[in-house]
Amino acid sequence: MNKKAIVLAFSVSALSGFQIIAQAADVDAGRDAFETCRGCHSAPGYSNVYPTYYVPKIGGQVPAYTVAALKAYKESSRSHRTMMANSYDFSEKMMENIAAFLAESTGGSKKSISNMGDIAKGKKLAETCLSCHDDDSSPDATNPRLAGQYANYLEKAMKDYQSGKRKNPLMKSMVDKLSDDEIKDISAYFASLKGLTTTE
Repeated sequence: MNKKAIVLAFSVSALSGFQIIAQAADVDAGRDAFETCRGCHSAPGYSNVYPTYYVPKIGGQVPAYTVAALKAYKESSRSHRTMMANSYDFSEKMMENIAAFLAESTGGSKKSISNMGDIAKGKKLAETCLSCHDDDSSPDATNPRLAGQYANYLEKAMKDYQSGKRKNPLMKSMVDKLSDDEIKDISAYFASLKGLTTTE
């Protein structure tokens, strides 16, 4: 096969792959479906009433993780009344569309709000976290991005894994022996990085 034929075959193959991905998730439909979520997720520093923590930044989040999180709320394996109510009638296709939209929505606020944790100590403690949470935003990534997330939201998430409120044996084993101060420092480190944003 000559060079031109190889290039043509590669181009057709790449285009076919792109069309399959485009058909798999509809970003515009995801944007429309996300409208009811904007009140909380598009406002920088918007706070959950009780327990008090900042509503997470989800702009630029990994699609596979967004779908997994929405399924967990829908199936009540992750507890949050508003999220459970909003996701109960989501089809898998709708979740994929929302996830595709969020993955592309990276132009919102990057504002970081300090939790007074020690970033340097947090960086050292987070070394074991980075084997999974290395801020991979490639299309086949599955682990959530943490870079840029609000610190007090990360604190709550880790404490929920410790208590079993969030059910994930691997995460529980990773955070189980962390002290409150260590959780605060790890959260401060991830919050200090550039990554996630509020949603446009």
